[in-house]
Formats: sequence, C-alpha cells, structure tokens
Amino acid sequence: MIVLKFGGTSVGSVENFYKVASIVNNTKGRKIIVLSAMSGVTNTLQKIANFLYLNKKKEARLEINTLNDKYNYVIQNLFINDVNKKAGENIIIEHNDLLHTFLTSNFSNDIEKEILVQGEMITTKLFQLLLEEFGQKSSLISAIDFMKIDNLGEPQLDYIENELSKIINVNNNIDTFITQGFVCKNDKNRIDNLKRGGSDYTASLIGSALQVEQIQIWTDIDGMHNNDPRFVDQTFSIEEISFDEAAELAYFGAKILHPQSIIPAKEKNIPVLVKNTFKPEARGTLIHDKAKIKRITAVAAKDNITAIKIKSYRMLMAYGFLKKVFEVFEQNETSIDMITTSEVAISLTIDDTKKLDKIVQELQGFGNIAVDSDLSIICIAGDLAQNKKGVTSEIFNCLRDIPIRMISYGGSNYNLSFLVKTTDKITVLNLLNKGLFSIFKKNEIAIEV
Repeated sequence: MIVLKFGGTSVGSVENFYKVASIVNNTKGRKIIVLSAMSGVTNTLQKIANFLYLNKKKEARLEINTLNDKYNYVIQNLFINDVNKKAGENIIIEHNDLLHTFLTSNFSNDIEKEILVQGEMITTKLFQLLLEEFGQKSSLISAIDFMKIDNLGEPQLDYIENELSKIINVNNNIDTFITQGFVCKNDKNRIDNLKRGGSDYTASLIGSALQVEQIQIWTDIDGMHNNDPRFVDQTFSIEEISFDEAAELAYFGAKILHPQSIIPAKEKNIPVLVKNTFKPEARGTLIHDKAKIKRITAVAAKDNITAIKIKSYRMLMAYGFLKKVFEVFEQNETSIDMITTSEVAISLTIDDTKKLDKIVQELQGFGNIAVDSDLSIICIAGDLAQNKKGVTSEIFNCLRDIPIRMISYGGSNYNLSFLVKTTDKITVLNLLNKGLFSIFKKNEIAIEV
C-alpha cells in the first residue's frame, strides 16, 4: 500500500481534478488518497470565520455565496454524467446549508474549526464522484473517524493506528481509499485540524500508522530544489535527500513540505517521494534514510524572523542564567529558532511574535534588551559536520559583501544557518546559488572532498 497526497493547487481547478484522477488511475495496488481543499478555499473559509467572529453576518454571507458560486461552476464542468452532476450539486447544497447555519449561531472556536475543514470535506466527496465516473471503485473514509489529537494538539498515534487499521481491514475488497488532509478531531471529540499545511502531516501519519511502502507528496514543482525557484533562476530538482536534511530545509523555509510532515515517516523509515502533479513523468525527490548526503545539498530561507539580544554582565561565570531566559519563552509558548551566546550576551530568534511585548517585558530584569525585526534565516543543508574542511569558507566567501547578524553552526551535522536582513535575502540566495552550485552539472550537487 502507498499514500498519495495532493495539495490545494493539485485540485485547484477542473482540469487539475482530471490530472489527479489520471495519476490515481495509473497507480497500481492499494492506495490511500489524501486531498487538501481546492486552492484559495481555506482562505475564504477563514474570512467567513473572521467575519462571524466580528459579528459581520452580511459580509460572511457574501463570502459563503461566492464560495457556493465557485463550487457550482466546478460541478457543471467536472461531471459529464447527469446523475453525478446532480449528486455533486447536492453535496454543495449540503455544505452551503451548513455554512449558513453558522450565521445564526453563537460564534465559538468549535464553530471556527468546523468551518475551516469544509474545503477538504467537499474536495474528497467530489473526487470520489469523479472516480466513479471513470469507473473506478473507491471508498471515502472520513479523517474524523481515525485522526485524533490530544489536549496539546499532538496526534494520538496508537488511536490513529488502531482505528485506521480497522477501517482498512473491514474494506479488504477496496483498493482505493480517499480521505481528507488537515482534518481531525480533538480530545473533546470535536472537529479540529492539524493546522495549516497539515495535509502533508496527515499523509505521513497515515503512512506511519499503516507502515506503507511509500508516501507520495504531489505538488506543483518537480520535487525539492537546491534553492528557491521563486527567487533564483537555474535551480534544479534534487533526486534524493536524507530525512535529516529534508527536515532542516522544511523547518527553515522550504515551502514544498510542512515542517512536521516527515517526522512520522522518518520514525518508521518510510520513503517519501515528492512529485509534480503537472509533470508526473518528472523524477521528483526521494527522501529516505539511505540517501547519500552531499557536501552542499540545498539552500532555503525563512522570513518574518525577529532577533532578541540580551546583554548582561550578570551571566559572566554564572550558572542557571540560560535556564531562566528559556523559561520566559516556555511560559509564553514561543519557540526559539536560532541561538548564539557569548560570555555576556545571548542572541536568539523567534518567528512567532504574538507575545513579543510580554517576552521583552519579562526579559528586562535580565539585562539590556535589543529587538531587531524584518530578518530572514538562511539555511544550508548538507554534510556540514565540523570536521569537513573548507565547507564554511565556500559558503561565506559567497557573502563577503553581505552583513550577517547571527550564525548557528555545530548544533546539527546537516545544517548551517545564519541571519540576514530580509531586504538582502534574494541577493543572498542568488549569491549562494552562483557560488555553490553553478560549477556542478545538472542534478550533481556533490563537491568532491
């Protein structure tokens, strides 16, 4: 069995629905198809929830009607069979009516969560109808029946494995299953979600629970690239990459994967194949534990970074100082990306600034606090162990004219990260691409030691 996940762009239009159906039909053996909402739909649903929170019922109704019109256009063009077209219309009516009921309800977090999952619910129902029209038998299974998180928002792995295995085993005559990404229920058995980007996570959790042969992530690019193709010309797809490198790149800005998505796959040693829905013949990128780690594999960037510097002579020769600083971030539920220290100062970065003012206020008692914003972390992944000669000079020789705010090196053998102004980000990415990759042949990214 394999898992195939298709993101919002992959099911973003009628034409794309057909592309996905073709890929599914051409995939042999048992499979579970994980689908996101159509591109743009979750944003519209979030708008509806926001308007309801602000008690702007008229604006919410307009967004609901706009979404209804979008889906009705899809129905009229997706199905040829009148029976399926009518069934599709009924699906849209059902979900449209549900959204309208929220106009007369008292808004709550539970209602917001239920609103946000409607896109995935609709996509999976329409896709199953399309497979029926193609003559392919399938079973639609609701993620609510097996995907569950605890009170901390973490997946309940034993529950997922037990419930999902029951569903698959009962339907042993079915080769194709369809389910929703992103969607789950929480510890109170209410509808919830795995946060934005959670469809990748769903696919990995399903693959881990069933210990499948492979997890496929289908997107709109030919696998993971050596650099960000949105800002850099002449990037290329990486044929294979290790779990550790992929995790570093995903966390530090590679948009193609959700940062948490490959953790369950890594733990069960299940290969993850990243493919292009719009170019299925392309090789893509295989993420697995036996991948040969290159000296320099890829570069990624993470924006919206804030740096906090704490300077205090009290930390000189003192123990327990760092613990107290970290406790401030722990109590404010704010994670730290990078950290560097000297005898009298600590610099660290965060990407979540919701509690920045409170954090700064609590840190004032430790010393002088300086805050810098509009920064980006540049992550370089590869075989970057400290005993590798010359690798750091290769990197920083590319950036001799770029001011660097922080450097983090040595915490991982697969990652070197540094902090620059966001205004310098695109320049940095291009300089690194030219300096580190231009001498390589296409698809060959190893520098001989």
